[in-house]
Amino acid sequence: MEELVFDTLQPRFTPGAQVFRVGLDTWRLEIPAGEAGHYRLAQLDDYHRLPRKKLPWNAPVSLSLQARASSENNPGTWGFGLWNDPFGAGLFSGGELARLPALPNTAWFFFASPQNYLSLRDDLPAQGSLAATFRSPRWPAIYYLAALPLLPFVVIRPVARLLRRLGRKMVQQSATTLPTTPIDWHRYEINWQVDRVSFWVDGSLILETSLLPNGPLALVLWIDNQYAAFPPDGRIRWGTLASPEPAWIEIREMSVKPGV
Repeated sequence: MEELVFDTLQPRFTPGAQVFRVGLDTWRLEIPAGEAGHYRLAQLDDYHRLPRKKLPWNAPVSLSLQARASSENNPGTWGFGLWNDPFGAGLFSGGELARLPALPNTAWFFFASPQNYLSLRDDLPAQGSLAATFRSPRWPAIYYLAALPLLPFVVIRPVARLLRRLGRKMVQQSATTLPTTPIDWHRYEINWQVDRVSFWVDGSLILETSLLPNGPLALVLWIDNQYAAFPPDGRIRWGTLASPEPAWIEIREMSVKPGV
């Protein structure tokens, strides 16, 4: 696949959100202020109507961009990188392909407000500003359908703690906290090779790991007001957060290059 540019990406957004240019090579993804209980999303991606087996990116590939955010703690999550859309794509209208849930495979920069706890391990950061990979088996969708009857039991804390311990055997993770504040412009780079993934911020290596995602993956850049928490005590929480003012991220000078 050739080098990707902004014009090849598809914008997605919920009512009131926006994805628009603020310069020749700069995009803003913005969600409006609002109450909790209403999902708000602004996103750019390159996997519209593609099944997971046809997602466009596999190692070796490199992603480079500059980014900044409106706040250090925008309510919800935001970020950019490569993923397999594990939660499906039923949130959008207009002919969006529906995908069954899957376990996560990612290599991305991920930013999560304090209400989140997004790690099955107790020794890795679970919110804040992160560079991270997830590696999971690519099981057939029928496996996940068979597990649906177990979902009501995750609200029972001893069961949830057991499932969390079992889950970390299937969903492996590598992560580190970023040394910078996201409100300033920074250069972020991901280099996904066949034997390692390395993450760079402003030219400094901050994480190199042999825990690789199972491809193929797709590019995603997003901001939303959603949170999820699966902490060690087993008290699972999820939902949407109030946004007292509009929240945004800006992206510029982005390139995705295969074979690098």
